[in-house]
Amino acid sequence: MKKIFLMICVMFAFTGGAFAQKGGLSLKSHSALVMDAQRGHVLFHKNADNVMPIASITKLMTAIVVLDAQLPLDEEIVIEAADVDVIKNTRSRLRVGGSLTRQEMLRLALMSSENRAAAALGRSYPGGTNAFVAAMNRKAFELGMDNSYFVDPTGLNSANVSTARDLVKMVNAAYDYDVIREFSTTAAHEVMFTDGDRSVQFVNTNNLVRSSNWDIGVSKTGFLSEAGRCLVMQANITGKQIIIVLLDSWGKNSRLGDANRVKKWMEIGFARKVRG
Repeated sequence: MKKIFLMICVMFAFTGGAFAQKGGLSLKSHSALVMDAQRGHVLFHKNADNVMPIASITKLMTAIVVLDAQLPLDEEIVIEAADVDVIKNTRSRLRVGGSLTRQEMLRLALMSSENRAAAALGRSYPGGTNAFVAAMNRKAFELGMDNSYFVDPTGLNSANVSTARDLVKMVNAAYDYDVIREFSTTAAHEVMFTDGDRSVQFVNTNNLVRSSNWDIGVSKTGFLSEAGRCLVMQANITGKQIIIVLLDSWGKNSRLGDANRVKKWMEIGFARKVRG
């Protein structure tokens, strides 16, 4: 009886893994989901309902909440000591006392994952950071992200959690905002600071936006030791609007490798259909 039970367990584990890596697509990310956004069809999934820390993927929701509030994008926001990261002690080139417009803060939060910019966006929201976080969770509920929860606008707190299935909904919603599409896919941007007339060049944390092989509509990376390396994108592949969510990729370049594997997998499948 014990042998039979063991065999059933082994078969279940094998078939579960085979289902997760179906159709010849094998990804290194612990959790992943690929969806045809136009049809709403899931093309691939792997541990898509696992609740996990999402790191700076959080900043997509931060941008959505800021834009929904229709706050003036040309308003100057001063970086304060409260915006400094005391959770992970990450570095920033945004000095305390310096100021940028809300628009520039949004751009830096999305393209270069600037934590102080994201913190300042939340703090300057009507009612402050607590009201901002409450708005993030309301928006998640509105989008049907039932397994998601936010506690800060930066993603530095590992209590910001979601699932690959929920994040598809967030990326799909983010694509509706012109500002998010533009800022999240900007390859590089030079910022002029008012405190000392200095300029700093910022680059996108997703190298794929600089690749001529990709047509990306929305992009956001994330990394925490608790979350691994994460990547979400909306991209045009074989003429289809595809959403890719990759969570907990521990290799330095594995999330980019997985994204390229998804693209190749779809292109090979499309080529087979054309030949057929």
